[in-house]
Amino acid sequence: MTGRQGPALSRRSLIGAGLGISAAGIAAAASGQALAAGSDGAAGPDGAASVGAGPLSAPARGRAFLAAAMDAYPGHGGIRLTQSYTDQAGLFSTAFTYDNALAILAHLAARRPESLTRATALGDALLYAQTHDPAYDDGRLRQAYNVGPYTFYDGSPQPDGFVRADGTANVGTQFGFTGTAVGDMAWAGIALSALAHRTGARRFLTGAVRIGEWIERTGRTDEPLGGYKFGVDGTNQKLPFTSTEHNTDLVCLFGRLARLTGDRVWLERRGRAEAFVKRMWEPAGGFFYTGTNDGVTVNKSPIPEDTQTWTHLALGSRTGGYARSLDWAAAELAVRDHAGRTNSTVPAGQSYEGVTFSSASFVANEDAPIAEGQPKPDRNGVWFEGTAHLALALRDRGKRGDEARARRLLASTEQAQELLGGGQTVGGKALPERSGVVSASSPLDTGFGFGYYPYRHTGATAWYLMAAARFNPLRA
Repeated sequence: MTGRQGPALSRRSLIGAGLGISAAGIAAAASGQALAAGSDGAAGPDGAASVGAGPLSAPARGRAFLAAAMDAYPGHGGIRLTQSYTDQAGLFSTAFTYDNALAILAHLAARRPESLTRATALGDALLYAQTHDPAYDDGRLRQAYNVGPYTFYDGSPQPDGFVRADGTANVGTQFGFTGTAVGDMAWAGIALSALAHRTGARRFLTGAVRIGEWIERTGRTDEPLGGYKFGVDGTNQKLPFTSTEHNTDLVCLFGRLARLTGDRVWLERRGRAEAFVKRMWEPAGGFFYTGTNDGVTVNKSPIPEDTQTWTHLALGSRTGGYARSLDWAAAELAVRDHAGRTNSTVPAGQSYEGVTFSSASFVANEDAPIAEGQPKPDRNGVWFEGTAHLALALRDRGKRGDEARARRLLASTEQAQELLGGGQTVGGKALPERSGVVSASSPLDTGFGFGYYPYRHTGATAWYLMAAARFNPLRA
């Protein structure tokens, strides 16, 4: 990453390069009409919005964004993944494995024939990446891939689509997205196992099992806190961390593999991951810690949002007191962003509510850029991806007041789709009108070495669609 100009970002960390920064520059917010109500609207045969079909609902426009981001490079073959962020984020045609797993699950949540076609195509692309890696044939997937051509910041060209001229998958080497994280692998396995269940196609289960076996070989640890470690960096060196989030993902993946294969070894592995997650529980505060750096000592700070919501979705934590984590997230990470906030980029007259990424986001230095060359953070920036999975988890829990709170969070997310991120493009092409949810209302510092910004995002949009459909992707 040294010696170049330009931005880079990851959802949690750049495991290939050890850096975590996002693009500078904030897109102008666009005005839009009121949120569509009632009818789901019309969509074309491939899931994109039909011209002249009348107003589309918010979920239909979310699906139109996913379709446009998947179809951005038609001249580069039918095997393709979905671009993660709009071009304005500065990541060019990067397609994160995690985002594409979410896109598969969001398409499945729609329960439409055209959405199943898209989910199947994305699943086949992940299988292609798994079997056509330029260096490994052990079941792994990389952190991200390129899906279209561009010229990098140093002037070097990246001419290929997802499939390179030599037939290998186009790994995101220019940004250093070459490592493999257990969490990313787990989400890919969850998506493939969901496809296996929905379609009955054996190839998807085979791919998911290969992912599970790679995680078992690479991540399993006998350290005192147990669980499965983070994964490997771009040089294939094992990383020392153990993540609550990753092990939560494995509770679902290993549980599904046990059910789909009938092999009880996956239940033992699920139990190991679940035991680690429960060791991260703080009963006095009612929340889960983020994990450990050394396998011995629990990291007490920062406390992220996803370890509170995903744990409920994976564990079904209505008993044992664990469901209190949702109340902790809803109260302790709640934010409201508006133009009067320091460093907010929300247009005057608009306001957004939701949650931020972690406890560290509240103490970010608002006088300093999130990273070199990047904007300064807004401590009250709304993280829409997290806001959506909190809404989904509240709907899943179903306590008094949960549905009303979830609806407010979803309404804020739908307003963001309506009004934020206007004029952004994918593959140089205009997006369908008012489609796609931005990752954040204003620049926010996660506290984990990177930021989120107001760029329309596959991951945030997919989580919104699953929350709107009440589709729990982590139920084994």
